[in-house]
Amino acid sequence: MADSGTQYDVIVVGAGVMGSSTAYHLAKTGNKVLILEQFDFLHHRGSSHGESRTIRATYPEDYYHSLVMESYELWQTAEAEIGYRVYFPAEQLDIGHSDDKSLAAAVDTCKKHSIPHLVLDREQLAEKYSGRVEIPADWVAVWSKYGGVIKPTKAVSMFQTLAFKNGADLKDNAEVVEIKRDGIGAWARKLVKSVGGIELPIQPLEATVSYWRIKEGAEGEYAIGGDFPTFASYGDTYIYGTPSLEFPGLIKVAVHGGHRCDPDKRSWGSGGELPITALKEWIEGRFGGRVDSSEPVSTQLCMYSMTPDEDFVIDFLGGEFGKDVVIGGGFSGHGFKMSPAIGRILADLALKGVAEGLELKYFRIARFEENPKGNVKSFADQVRLH
Repeated sequence: MADSGTQYDVIVVGAGVMGSSTAYHLAKTGNKVLILEQFDFLHHRGSSHGESRTIRATYPEDYYHSLVMESYELWQTAEAEIGYRVYFPAEQLDIGHSDDKSLAAAVDTCKKHSIPHLVLDREQLAEKYSGRVEIPADWVAVWSKYGGVIKPTKAVSMFQTLAFKNGADLKDNAEVVEIKRDGIGAWARKLVKSVGGIELPIQPLEATVSYWRIKEGAEGEYAIGGDFPTFASYGDTYIYGTPSLEFPGLIKVAVHGGHRCDPDKRSWGSGGELPITALKEWIEGRFGGRVDSSEPVSTQLCMYSMTPDEDFVIDFLGGEFGKDVVIGGGFSGHGFKMSPAIGRILADLALKGVAEGLELKYFRIARFEENPKGNVKSFADQVRLH
C-alpha cells in the first residue's frame, strides 16, 4: 500500500486493463508509479473482467493495424515475464453479405498492410471448415491467420502483478474526485468533466455476453486449439464469438452492443432485452445444427464505454493541465485486445509528451468539436443499441 507522503512520477487513475497496462509500462521504465482504483481490484463493474475477449487484425479502420500488431507481440512479452498464458492463438473469420461496406473495408486493410488472408465463397468456406460454418449464397467470408482469445480478468491481474514487481504501488477502494495542479473507462466522462470541465461524448452501455451449448459429439470441432476460428458477422446485427475455451462444451456467441446505462446506477440486466431472436436465427443458420439455438446456457454482463464514432479517446486534457494529464477512455467494446500497445502509448505520452506508432488525430478530444459524430466513416456503425 502506498504511503500518503510518497512522491510519484506518475499516478494512474483506474485499474482496469488500460490503467493496469499503463502502470506496467511506466514501472518498467524505473519511474515511481501509483495506480488508484475506486473499487476493489479485479471488480466486475466495468469493462475489464470476464472469461474471454477476441483479438483480430481485420479492422475496417486501417489506423488500428499498428496497435493490434504491436499488441500481439506485447501480449507474448508480458506472458514471458509473468510465466503463464493469457493469450490463446486462433484463426479469425469475418463473414457478411458480399456488398457489406465494413467487410469490404476490412479486406482493404488486409491488402494495404499485407495481412495474410483469403476471401472465400459459400462452397470454399464449407470445405475449409468441413461444414462447421455455413453462410448464404450471397455472403462471403474473410479468413485471416491473426485471431485469438484473451483471458481478461487474468490479463488485468497479470499487468497489475508485473507493475508491482517493477516497483509500482497499487491502491484500491480509492476514488479520485479532484485533481489539482502542484494523470481513465466508463467513469472517464464524469471525472474529466469534474477536473477539466470537458464534456466527453462517452456513453456507457450495459452489454450481455451469451454462451450456447454445442451438441453432443461436436464439442471438439468448436474448441480452442484446433482450427476453429474466432469470428465476426457483419450486418444489421453485428455478432461475434470465440471457440469453446472457458466453459467446455459451450461456445460464446454474442451481439456487439447493449443498452444505455449510468455506470453508478446500473440495472444489472433488467434494463434491456438481449436480441435473442436474431441470435437464435444466426446460430441456426451458421453452425449447421451443431449448436443448440433454443436458448443460451449462460449469460454475463459487462460495460462498453461508447464514443459516437466507436473510436478511442487518447489525448492530453489540456487547459491549465497542459500535457500533465493524459486521458485514455471510450474504448467502445473493442479496445481490450489493444491494451498492451495502448498502455505503452499512454505511458509515453505521460513521460515524454509524444508517442511513437500512433496517429493521434483519430483519437483527439477535439474531433468532437469539429464534428459531434467524430471521425467520418464510409461504413455503418458496428455497435447495436437494444
